[in-house]
Amino acid sequence: MKTITALLATGLLLVTSLVAAAEPKPPIIEIYDIGQTVVKLSLQEGVSPEDAVEAMLSRAAEVNMRQVGRLQVSKELKSRGVESRHLEIFQFCNPEDAAKMVAFNPIYAAYMPCRIALVEDENNQFWLLTLNLDILINKVALPDDLRRIATSVNGAILEIMSSASTGEF
Repeated sequence: MKTITALLATGLLLVTSLVAAAEPKPPIIEIYDIGQTVVKLSLQEGVSPEDAVEAMLSRAAEVNMRQVGRLQVSKELKSRGVESRHLEIFQFCNPEDAAKMVAFNPIYAAYMPCRIALVEDENNQFWLLTLNLDILINKVALPDDLRRIATSVNGAILEIMSSASTGEF
């Protein structure tokens, strides 16, 4: 009986090894810390949310990023009688660049428009947040002209955030 059990076990190991060898390797999974997927910049001391918004919109116009949306979430909540910390989401886009990226691959539409959130945390500190496009730009094979567009848009969004953070136009 022990011999049969040993033979069955050996056969099972052999079959398992053969099946494992015949199967493709599992995909590689990269998991990022959620903090790595976002760029977070505080408002400098003395810069009010209103100053930040004014500077942000001014700089966006200068770098040819059109404001295509503004969601005043905390204001909407207040109108419903719900207290909340400050939360606004701004959306920016350069239509020509967007069209080129989507023509290359429609999946890029999911990343549009570029968003910058203005958020107040539990310590009454205001933050600007946006997606870290460096991760996408550095991980995806793009033709040179589209890589330049992506890099330019990323730079424009970071420049807009920097202006908002300092309150400077």
